[in-house]
Amino acid sequence: MPKRLYRSREKRIGGVCGGIAEYFNIDPTIVRLIWAISIFAYGTGLLAYLICWIVIPEDPWYR
Repeated sequence: MPKRLYRSREKRIGGVCGGIAEYFNIDPTIVRLIWAISIFAYGTGLLAYLICWIVIPEDPWYR
C-alpha cells in the first residue's frame, strides 16, 4: 500500500504539520518550527498552510 499524505487528527490548529511529520516520519515540532520560520521570514508560510489545510484530506484511519 503506497504512503498517502493526510492531515493528522492529533492536531494543534489544522493537523497539517502533524500530517507532514507522519508522512516523512519525523517529529512534528521540527515541521512546526520550519513552518513558523517561513511565516515570519518570508510571509508565504501562512498562505501555504491555509492552502494545505484545504487541499490535504483528513486521515480516515485514526491511529
